[in-house]
Amino acid sequence: MNDNAGTHDTTGGHDDGRAGGDFGEAEQELLEEELRQAAAVLDPVPDSLRQLAVEAFALHDLDARIAELTFDSLVDAIPVRGATDVPRMLTFQAGDLTVDVEVSGDGLLGQVMPPQPARIEVLNGPRAGDRLTADELGRFAAQAPPAGPFALRLHAGGDVVVTEWLRA
Repeated sequence: MNDNAGTHDTTGGHDDGRAGGDFGEAEQELLEEELRQAAAVLDPVPDSLRQLAVEAFALHDLDARIAELTFDSLVDAIPVRGATDVPRMLTFQAGDLTVDVEVSGDGLLGQVMPPQPARIEVLNGPRAGDRLTADELGRFAAQAPPAGPFALRLHAGGDVVVTEWLRA
């Protein structure tokens, strides 16, 4: 009678005495590479998503401070009955710097507080975003609303501040 009855040999025909799940480092790397290749064939990453990831990484600024979303009218405001096409109000905070933003179908309006001149980039994925300038009162505007996910990168004083990413 065969002592191995009911077992399946997954080692390619040779038995080295190890338990079935006890792979060496080289075998784990080989299996991982085979799984990567199978995934690339059966479920490939779309080129547009790969490009978006590369460009989003290129936009990453290691020296930038992250401005945290502290108010979003979609979440924090009380809706007004009968109001339609209401602008979305956002407030971001990074230390003593505050950025108030209004997003509507007409575009984007904002103000940097405390008031100061600033350069602002609207980051929106693979496309080059609008480059805006805040005046001495910290006010800025874009003629078109951001489409899809967006963030703002501000150069104010000597600081670079990037807001959290949001969907418009």
